[in-house]
Amino acid sequence: MTVLELVYHLGCILKKTAAHRNQKRLPRRVLSIGNMTVGGTGKTPAAIALAKEVMRRGLKPCILTRGYMGKARGPCLVSMGQGPLLDAKLAGDEAVLMAEKLPGATVVKGGNRYESGMFALNQMEPEHRPDLFILDDGFQHWSLFRDKNILLIDSANPFGNRRLIPLGTLREPLQEMKRADVIVLTKRASGSSPQAQDALMSEIRRHNGHASLFVAEHRPVAFRTLHGESFPLNWAENRTFFGFCGIGNPQSFRQTFLSVDAKKELKGIISFRDHHRYTQRDIQTVTRNAARTGAEWIVTTEKDIMRLRGLDLPEQIVSLSIEFITDGKFYDEVLRGLYSNSADA
Repeated sequence: MTVLELVYHLGCILKKTAAHRNQKRLPRRVLSIGNMTVGGTGKTPAAIALAKEVMRRGLKPCILTRGYMGKARGPCLVSMGQGPLLDAKLAGDEAVLMAEKLPGATVVKGGNRYESGMFALNQMEPEHRPDLFILDDGFQHWSLFRDKNILLIDSANPFGNRRLIPLGTLREPLQEMKRADVIVLTKRASGSSPQAQDALMSEIRRHNGHASLFVAEHRPVAFRTLHGESFPLNWAENRTFFGFCGIGNPQSFRQTFLSVDAKKELKGIISFRDHHRYTQRDIQTVTRNAARTGAEWIVTTEKDIMRLRGLDLPEQIVSLSIEFITDGKFYDEVLRGLYSNSADA
């Protein structure tokens, strides 16, 4: 560990110690979804999929999210189950995307997730109060007690260069995965050979021998226009595209798009920084490059679409919709033992 990594790590230890000393507990069960790296492991699709399964089983979930890059302060309702109440500028792109894709679920933004959870319980009528909470990006949010820790690991690029921030992408040393109750290897379809995946599983087991271990795909399911019209994946056949995105792992977006089972061509791609706040000039740059390459359509991610609203956009932009797909036993394991007291007033 270098000096820079050591300074970062010591800061994390102090923060974690203080958080545990003052840790609070919500009067509902809490499921945390998080990761150990900076960048995309697919937390948002996983949180959406878990919330959908919770509702399918007759419970009312509330997602607690910090709403990264959202300017709204303090606990605020992003959705009461009828779609977004705030835009991406105020709530953050991920919070708005969850609100759009989860009719029937509550989404609350706030840095202090305990305050956000109590805000949700106090603001809603008794019949609409959440039965359990899903803590989005919560593996390092030590100040809130959680009943189960779900850790996502990108099977194609699990730990980057294995360095801590600021020299790498690791938020914590690898041995801290011992806190996980459930571990999911995500993006299984995007790359690793069976041998590499077996080696990754063996390494995980050296650090955590008790967690239930699952694999998952982040599978493309449809293309969607700016007006909400949905096209099947084979719509892309014999069409040409130019891509752009502002996400933590732009290479993952390229690989996911190219994995779509259709005869198509990606003429080029522009990557912006993660959670980039788009301007009209950015759109002009994308459109100009797409025209230069002869691409018929421009494709981006669902998160990026959230940040494009309010801009003058060409009609030929589509987003690629992604779903978290895993074994049903994953949900059985995650929700086991959480029913009995979840809806107690």
